[in-house]
Amino acid sequence: MAVHEVPQAEAILVLGGGVSPAGHGDLHPNLESGADRVWHAARLFHTSKAPLVLLIGGSDLSHSAASEAMGQFMRDFGIADEVLVLESRSWNTGQSAEYSAEILAGQGINRILLVTSAYHMPRAKGLFEAQGLEVIPVATDHEVLSRPLWRSLLPGTGALNGSSRAIKEIVGRLVGR
Repeated sequence: MAVHEVPQAEAILVLGGGVSPAGHGDLHPNLESGADRVWHAARLFHTSKAPLVLLIGGSDLSHSAASEAMGQFMRDFGIADEVLVLESRSWNTGQSAEYSAEILAGQGINRILLVTSAYHMPRAKGLFEAQGLEVIPVATDHEVLSRPLWRSLLPGTGALNGSSRAIKEIVGRLVGR
């Protein structure tokens, strides 16, 4: 969905999957596959789609949280600390939904733009809606093959990576039930 087509909401929520916080000598975090999420959320904010950005995701206690890593990049995109809220306790999507709902309820917020990868959106949307939130999905990182089908049948590292992420989503859906 193009940014101009996205409806207004009370907050933009960005799930922190695919983000590696800075640690053990690294000066900067690595957004990895989460780069699309952070970039798209910044675009949504700068086009006034919501006045608040909630960055979601915890991490290993010896590192900074994924939400802090995303916050660093959001500030670099010109988004002020006053509009950023960081949730850093969650370790999975279910906890992200639960803890975010608590934060939002405290601020009287119910209508959200949920930003995550397209493959993750169906499960994430269901978990956030189960918390009573009105969710407008704004998926990023759409994965569409643009090469001939015969090339898709050849093995490659991208296919292995895609398979592992698909298995993670399947397991997440099964465990979530």
